Amino acid sequence: MEPIKVLTANIDKPNSTAIDTYLQSGGYERARKALTTMTPDAIIQLVKDSELRGRGGAGFPTGSKWGFVPKNAPRPTYLLCNADESEPGTFKDRVIIEKDPHLLIESMIITGFAIGSNPMSYIYIRGEFHYGATVLEKALAEARAKGFLGKGVFGTSFDFDITVARGAGAYICGEETGLIESIEGHRGQPRVKPPFPAIIGAFGGPTVVQNVETLACVPLIVENGAEWFKSFGSPKNTGPKLYCISGAINKPGVYEFPLGVNLKELIYEHCGGIPGGRKLKAVIPGGASAPMLLPHEIDLPLNFDAVMKAGSMLGSAAIIVIDDSMCIVDAVWRLAKFFAHESCGQCTPCREGTNWIETVLDRIERGGGVPEDIPLLMDMPENITGRSLCALGDAACGPVLSSIHKFTDEFRYHIEHKSCLPETKRYRRLDFASGH
Repeated sequence: MEPIKVLTANIDKPNSTAIDTYLQSGGYERARKALTTMTPDAIIQLVKDSELRGRGGAGFPTGSKWGFVPKNAPRPTYLLCNADESEPGTFKDRVIIEKDPHLLIESMIITGFAIGSNPMSYIYIRGEFHYGATVLEKALAEARAKGFLGKGVFGTSFDFDITVARGAGAYICGEETGLIESIEGHRGQPRVKPPFPAIIGAFGGPTVVQNVETLACVPLIVENGAEWFKSFGSPKNTGPKLYCISGAINKPGVYEFPLGVNLKELIYEHCGGIPGGRKLKAVIPGGASAPMLLPHEIDLPLNFDAVMKAGSMLGSAAIIVIDDSMCIVDAVWRLAKFFAHESCGQCTPCREGTNWIETVLDRIERGGGVPEDIPLLMDMPENITGRSLCALGDAACGPVLSSIHKFTDEFRYHIEHKSCLPETKRYRRLDFASGH
């Protein structure tokens, strides 16, 4: 499969963040078309027909999500863009934010019109992404100056504007209700659901939360139609897709393919394989929370359904490659530290469970493990998975369970010899990339 330039069509152009550059390639004409020639229901149906699924991790059908928003609600409807890209190994949304911000702004105008968001929407961006926030602020000012935001957008009765909300670096604020709490000025902690955000979300009003890449697909669908969008990928796994790959790989970075590029092909053909001719040990296919795949399991299309069938998940399409010089126990221990640190502490299964997992892995990694630690680690997820308020508890368990099942001998070696396998090197720790 050959790489494509659809979502990333503008990123290599000189001065790609400027509105004049964007306008030269037909920018904002899709929004003008949507607002002046289409109804909100028609846009929602078009997105449903395209079979676009959310690119933030869950893969939920986007048009169906928009359709849940009640019409004529007593409170304003809000559109929130989730730009809190904080999953280790994930850095695809930053490319759009930093290289083509007007694509995101145009997509939010169309989406806001479709769901009846009026008059304010928000881009919630991770606090560490200072440069991206600066790029967005400049792009928003350019769009306002052209009359694309504000009162009477494109001469219609639709009033719409966008505010950049800076987060404080909490992973949990990538969860949609934690994000809503943070935008409201509260501590970023997930809410109990139901009610779901589409009914009662930000400031008590109906709310749609979508991530950057998902929104960026919308102008393309409006311009080219649902059938064009479905020409990429396969049924129920449609459209162009951004994949970010890091770890033990010769050519890390963000790659765009039709949804469903073969994982083995991506690693060995497009990304140049493993540095130094080393052997592949494992792949995390969908961000730090996705269960690991072994080398014989990677000959599969990278779409939502195929990866789930293989026992993992596509998630944010953040592919982390692990070679045979890396210690699995060390990698999983550091992942566990991340999830324990990022737990908001609101619910007991996650607050206590993630720290419990970290404690046991820390003991094994530091040479104090006992044989009983292996069945203990396999038992812990039963007390966490499906019992926490949000998906963080489940996310913390995915890599732990998969690594123990698939690398039991490595855990046993750690416990018996109080050290890593001889062929793994401490200095070859896996780099869980979170940026370019």
